[in-house]
Amino acid sequence: MGLFDKIFRKNSGISWMYDLEFLQDVGQKAYVKQMALNTVVEFIARTISQSEFRVMEGNKMLKDDLYYLLNVKPNPNQNAVQFWQKFIYKIIIDNEALIIKSDDDYLYIADDFQHEDELGLLPHKFTDVFINDFKYDRYFNMDDVIYVQYSNEELERFSNGLFEDYGEIFGRMINLQLKKNQVRGILNVDVTQLKGDNAQKQLQEYIDMMFEAFNKNQTAVVPLPKGLDYEEHSNKGSSQSNSEFNELDDLKKSILIDVSRMIGVPPALIIGEVADLENALKLFFKTCGGPLVKKIQSELNGKMLYKDEYLDKEMRIKIVGIDKRDPLELSESIDKLKSSGNYTGNQIRIMVGDEPGDDPHLDEYVLTKNYEAVSDEPTERGENE
Repeated sequence: MGLFDKIFRKNSGISWMYDLEFLQDVGQKAYVKQMALNTVVEFIARTISQSEFRVMEGNKMLKDDLYYLLNVKPNPNQNAVQFWQKFIYKIIIDNEALIIKSDDDYLYIADDFQHEDELGLLPHKFTDVFINDFKYDRYFNMDDVIYVQYSNEELERFSNGLFEDYGEIFGRMINLQLKKNQVRGILNVDVTQLKGDNAQKQLQEYIDMMFEAFNKNQTAVVPLPKGLDYEEHSNKGSSQSNSEFNELDDLKKSILIDVSRMIGVPPALIIGEVADLENALKLFFKTCGGPLVKKIQSELNGKMLYKDEYLDKEMRIKIVGIDKRDPLELSESIDKLKSSGNYTGNQIRIMVGDEPGDDPHLDEYVLTKNYEAVSDEPTERGENE
């Protein structure tokens, strides 16, 4: 038995205050955890869903049925942005996500499924697959689906703790709502005014009528008979309420930062700090967006392309967008790469996410005279200009 139990057992009149305080603390934890988790996951989902899924053959991009399926209309009910946003959300929240291909060659994200992975060296199976309210009566082999696991154990433990908090909240929710925002006041009664056999009954009826008026109306005017004095206490302690709100805001920000770090997103991007934004975006790609995109990209290449297409035709599915840089921002670096003679124009175009150009000059190495070796004889003024 703890110290508080000993204290409250001696004074049963304040024991309910202990329960109410505990309930409010648990409620805050669950709310801010869910808010922080949703905020960070939605940021990642929105960012990656705006990427372009390119089908490449060598360095040339193909715009075929697969490209249309991945970038425009995966199925009749979703566009590509909605589809990939939901997929990323499920990967992080559920720690896994499953895409199946229907008989009419559309892609659907499973809302629920069972993963049978205790099959030794045989392909894993997925059963009880639900798409909205539709359940497939068949099973799907691992070779026939797109399946990505997130494998973030720290986030999974955090989520489990979140739902434990919810369990504590639901058990006491009704009592909390009954106690919350009650009309509270003191009615002083001059007992010398209570005369007659029905005086007590009439007083109680008057009290019931008065508080019913307060509860039903935002503004209520009630006459006070002689001998009665009413003092309102419901609105007192507003400074304490403001302090509690400030503490809740600080708590939300603190948990938001913790969740961001667990998932690998720089907190500055979530909180909205604009200072050093470029470095924060680079860090986001390295620690969170890049590894997640690589997982999805690897799974798409392994499941959507045949072996001979990948090896002989050099076909690839490449996700571009989350790390794509504006060439204008890199113009100085591009000039250095080309003028040093280390890269051709087409090689640089591929680096920044563009297709190679058809101009043969883009495949030539260019060396400016500023990079001539010290042993070379200096060129005459105007030569090679």
